[in-house]
Amino acid sequence: MVVGLNPVLQKTLRFSSLIPDTVNRTGVHRLDTAGKGINTSRALTQLGKKAVYLCQLGGALRPLFLSLCGQDSISVEWVESNSEIRFCYTLINESDSTVTELVEEAAPVEAGAERRLQEKFDSLLLEYPVSKSESGFEYLVVSGSKAAGFSDNLIPDMVSKAKEKGLKVILDIRGNDLAESMQYRPDVIKPNLDEFASTFAPNLISNNKLAEDETFVKEQIKAVAFDICKKYGCHIILTRGSKKIWAADGEKFLEVAVPAITPVNTTGCGDVFTSGLAAALGDGADLGGAITEGIRCATLNAGLFRPGVIF
Repeated sequence: MVVGLNPVLQKTLRFSSLIPDTVNRTGVHRLDTAGKGINTSRALTQLGKKAVYLCQLGGALRPLFLSLCGQDSISVEWVESNSEIRFCYTLINESDSTVTELVEEAAPVEAGAERRLQEKFDSLLLEYPVSKSESGFEYLVVSGSKAAGFSDNLIPDMVSKAKEKGLKVILDIRGNDLAESMQYRPDVIKPNLDEFASTFAPNLISNNKLAEDETFVKEQIKAVAFDICKKYGCHIILTRGSKKIWAADGEKFLEVAVPAITPVNTTGCGDVFTSGLAAALGDGADLGGAITEGIRCATLNAGLFRPGVIF
């Protein structure tokens, strides 16, 4: 099961060149469902894995959102939020290979949406008991930030219930949602480096930027990661864009190179990495092998115009 509490309609537009302070026109554009949870679910589905996406939906655009999910064969379970689905925009400039994201903040969900979501989550755990077969869940993946209106207890409570049921848990989240979930011993946490530092090593952040001395940062992060791995029994994977991925399992610290490519669209790469990681772990891969598969999937995504896909 994939939980993503910030659904998006993503408009992707490609320009031969993008000139500020003037009208820019393009005939190359598309509309997709997006958000970290949807991107993760779509790529898992493309990898041939069973993925049920749980979210909140509301407003006039909900039928469009569900129709687009259907076109991608994404299985969606949703509850009423009475809040409009947000739009986000990707602007691709071919002249300098840059990708610019314009992000709308999500509208707050109504009172009662959280209770409905918790009830739906509980019912899904009963409907799809833990199993390695196609009829059940093996993993819970929680991906991305949550919309305003949800309490700080929601995601930790889901992690707690999933672990009680015997699911393995992968968290691609940050901040309090991540920190408060750690007590329930998730199996893998996969924030990017900045998110991890801001959550667990804020001394490395100044003026919203990570310290520039990479050697110093690596040694500090390595020490914090080992402490967390030993305390909570989890694996830690830290993506760093095009730089080497850092990972720790409590005994070893890995640095895994990312292929150098000229990307078409980097939107969703981290989410598709999570999909490849989860799929590989479910197939029995070790940490290094799962990271390698995550990188493969993310690299495929970066080479495509459409966000959050591997083909």
